[in-house]
Parts: sequence; C-alpha cells; structure tokens
Amino acid sequence: QVQLVESGGGLVQAGGSLRLSCAASTSANSIASMGWYRQAPGKQRDMVARMSNSGRTNYGDSAKGRFTISRDNAKKTVSLQMNSLNAEDTAVYYCYANLMSTDYWGQGTQVTVSS
Repeated sequence: QVQLVESGGGLVQAGGSLRLSCAASTSANSIASMGWYRQAPGKQRDMVARMSNSGRTNYGDSAKGRFTISRDNAKKTVSLQMNSLNAEDTAVYYCYANLMSTDYWGQGTQVTVSS
C-alpha cells in the first residue's frame, strides 16, 4: 500500500507558475514510477509527466517545454514545476505511483489558471 499526499495547487494567472509536490508513505526506492496526471471537467485523465526509478522521464505533449518533473527518493517525494501556465492547464492534478505493478493515486489538487 502507498498513500500519496499532494500539495501546492491553487489559483494562478495565465503566464504564471506553480509547483506541485507529492509525498509518498513508503520508501520511494521501491516505487517503479511516480508522476502526475490531470483531469479537466468532462475529460479523461491524462498523463502529465512521469519519472522512473532510474530517472527516465516521460512528458505529455501539453507539458513538454513548460513543466519539469523531479523526484527525491530520500525524501519520498515527486514534484512538478509548472511554468507558462494557461487556461487549458486548469484541472485536478493527481499524484501517481506504481509499486509492484499496482497503481496508486493521490486525492488530487486543484489547479486553476485565470486568463
């Protein structure tokens, strides 16, 4: 079992930045992949960014060039630095972890970008 707790969401103006953080309840060294997904109203949940235990990253098309994922296994955290935000980034952002082939999700944190 892994519990994930997100923080850092909120309201920001278009063009601004936000940093999301997620803390895991178990050793991050054992988590194969950690990252972020998001879900806007009426839309499916999409991958924003993921990082493997080896440091390999994957970004969704909307995040490339604007968002940066980082992971600190010692602190059991994964973070997402989001820059140049726009209204289309408005969504609930969910922390994600894959441990022993099981997916775990945080409760989500709202990000709202005002235009």
